[in-house]
Amino acid sequence: MISFVRRARAGAASLLMIGAVLPSGPALADDGFPFGTEMQLDVNRMPGSKRIPNLEIGDAGEVAVELWCKGGKGQFSVAGNTVIFVMGAMENRPCPPDRAQADDELIAALSEAGTWKRQGDFVSFVGTKTLRFRVNTN
Repeated sequence: MISFVRRARAGAASLLMIGAVLPSGPALADDGFPFGTEMQLDVNRMPGSKRIPNLEIGDAGEVAVELWCKGGKGQFSVAGNTVIFVMGAMENRPCPPDRAQADDELIAALSEAGTWKRQGDFVSFVGTKTLRFRVNTN
């Protein structure tokens, strides 16, 4: 009987130690900047367009940007909740003036963002305007 009690205690202690050492994956995944993911702007489609702007962020902060019309590459730098976005050269594509203007405004808002926050599958870039993106989880 004594050996059973000792084994049960040792087993319980082992489980507690393993639980304390192993990080819980979902909690950590929800806290950090979404490097290595793709996310889509949380907006409705523009009339006459099937596209919704998205960002594909690499592990080192490099980003492929696809907007309503334009596309290009940029870079995110992140320290804590501070973020800096720098847009590189944009590829101009033929499109209506309202979509081209919306692209320019979106890039300006991303460039002006100074902080970011994550709530579950949503990432917000906060500056003069707040932009909310949904992280693609599929």
